[in-house]
Amino acid sequence: MPGLTGRSTSTWWTLRRWAVRGARLDYPRASRRGPLRWLPSWRQMAMLFLFCVGGLTGVLSYMYLQTDIPDDLNDFATQQDNVYYWADGTEMARTGPVNRQEVPLKKVPEKVQWAVLAAENASFYSDSGVSPSGVMRALTRMVTGGETQGGSTITQQYVKNAYLNQQQTFSRKLTEMFIAIKLDDKMSKEDILARYLNTSWFGRGTYGIQRAAYAYYGKDVSKLNPSEGAMLASLLKGAGTFDPTVSAKNHRRAVDRWKWVLDRMVQIGKLSKSERAKYTKFPEPKAPPKPEGLTGQVGYLVETARAYVSSHTDISDADFDLGGYQIHTTFEKPKVNELAKSVDKMRAGLDPKGRKEDRYVRVGAASVAPDGRIAALYGGPGYLEQGFNDANASTVPAGTSFTPFVYAAALRDGVQLERDGARTPVSPTSVYDGNDKVAVRTPEGPYWDRGGQIVRGRNDGDRSWGQVTLRQSIVDSINTPMMQLGMDVGLDRVRKASIDAGLLPDSFGSRVPAFSLGTATPSSIRMASAYGTFAAGGRHTPPYSVTGLTHQGERVPLEKQPATRAFSPEVAAQVDDALHGAVQGGTARSAAAVGSDVAGKTGTEQDNTSSWFVGYTKEMSTAVSLSRVDPKTQELLPLDGLGGSGTTGTSGTTETSGSTGTPGIPGAVGGATSGTGTGTGSTYAIDIWTRYMKAVTPSS
Repeated sequence: MPGLTGRSTSTWWTLRRWAVRGARLDYPRASRRGPLRWLPSWRQMAMLFLFCVGGLTGVLSYMYLQTDIPDDLNDFATQQDNVYYWADGTEMARTGPVNRQEVPLKKVPEKVQWAVLAAENASFYSDSGVSPSGVMRALTRMVTGGETQGGSTITQQYVKNAYLNQQQTFSRKLTEMFIAIKLDDKMSKEDILARYLNTSWFGRGTYGIQRAAYAYYGKDVSKLNPSEGAMLASLLKGAGTFDPTVSAKNHRRAVDRWKWVLDRMVQIGKLSKSERAKYTKFPEPKAPPKPEGLTGQVGYLVETARAYVSSHTDISDADFDLGGYQIHTTFEKPKVNELAKSVDKMRAGLDPKGRKEDRYVRVGAASVAPDGRIAALYGGPGYLEQGFNDANASTVPAGTSFTPFVYAAALRDGVQLERDGARTPVSPTSVYDGNDKVAVRTPEGPYWDRGGQIVRGRNDGDRSWGQVTLRQSIVDSINTPMMQLGMDVGLDRVRKASIDAGLLPDSFGSRVPAFSLGTATPSSIRMASAYGTFAAGGRHTPPYSVTGLTHQGERVPLEKQPATRAFSPEVAAQVDDALHGAVQGGTARSAAAVGSDVAGKTGTEQDNTSSWFVGYTKEMSTAVSLSRVDPKTQELLPLDGLGGSGTTGTSGTTETSGSTGTPGIPGAVGGATSGTGTGTGSTYAIDIWTRYMKAVTPSS
């Protein structure tokens, strides 16, 4: 051919010959025999590869040409409040709207800018708006359900924030990439960075770094130092995960991320080593502000419903903070008000200014229907006064209110008295030793604590009851049979039975003999729900606080966990019978004023530092916990002398060893009060429960 040398002519004809042969599609291959006929030649495989690459390139090129930069930004200014409704459909509260304020890039300190870039996209000023390797990582995380933001450049993140939605789909990711490339060609890097900083979500309902600076540090963005900038930059990876004020786990993550951002700034040459050495102390942000309007119990209700939406939908915190949601809750306003009135009446009898024993009293309470609906809760004296929700807190040991789960586990699973022996069924009439200071035994012999002492159970008032049935042990709150029963059943099985009933796995402590006497720290919501399992004939429905969710009129799917069979109807009926006995003639007699169908159990714990009453009717299960908490150390304080009444002596339900045993009784465990004494706090818990349930139970 004209213009080709001899060598190039030969090469051209060779390529042409390959193409012609490939076009003939010699497949199956005529020159081969047997299975080899179906094996493509390397020329055919090369042609197929080139065809696929060419086709994919063509498709991507077409999509790129067809993708335009949208004319309109996502309109944050038109976002609405989120509206919460009572169970009867009337409005309960509003939260929002979006909190955002734009600032020019020059107002953001340069090193704060670089803290963001170091955390999210160090090559921002040199890349083309996309990172191919980052895109592939993001797509991989998207397929496996992980976080995709980390795989995007600043430009891509801005495109997602400003033009697109937060959906994790392949098509959205490609569109994001194409717009980012075009935007990078059209706009300056400084303009893109400014827009990104003004539209990114930093948590606490804030969009943009200016409002974030106020939300976390109470200052203008121009006043931020590099250390504070690094903390705010950490939030871009996920504010719900890295806001250090949310939890201890969040705090550890935030500190680690903050250190990494500062070290990364040094690595890329934007912070000197000497300046980095100045920032060794984590810049603690201020506590989140309480939204106005969430006074009284309403704030706790909104917080509970908000958490339920977060854990039972695919809505991100960032999307939810944009507003426009209508949340229909299970909370019944009359019940919420009556529960608060019952607690307030109890508090009116205390004198925290005149008596130190009356200070720092905390009450958590919740009412849960057998079908899982949370009808009411009491989280504290008021959300704006105390943001910590005591109804949902796992801080107060359950004490002997835990023993019905030991009883249920025994009735369901039986006991094993010998190491390799078969399990033996038990019944409510099975007899155990109810005497005081009985040694706890295992199939191998006595149980020894770490201090070399034999562990012995203790009853309230050091009383010895002789041989008692398991039912009587529940009715009269006798500790020693329950402690031994837990060992005979197996503490793993006791734990599983209580989880099946509705307690959360993370509320349990060590599995030692005292485990059966309530070292677990369930929330009031979960205790009410778990006792409701017995009221429901052994079927457990996880507690829920939201019945419906819409966004600007459109229904949003809401996951709801189905009911499960925790115990057989026979086992549930036997536990129910014992709990009825505790109210009608046992340690919880004062609760009988609510009606003849009431069942329930008192509970106190070591050193009389916590008090419970959990009881139910056919319609509602309610749990009340009471404690005193040192505001500085967060340690539980004794309830002795609460309200100016007399004190009682020895209660305790935790494992003892060495010097922590009861004086004069090495290895003693137990002594939880029955709930009938004065000054223990147990009378207050049952009084709150009774006053409330009488007000909301039609038949009382």
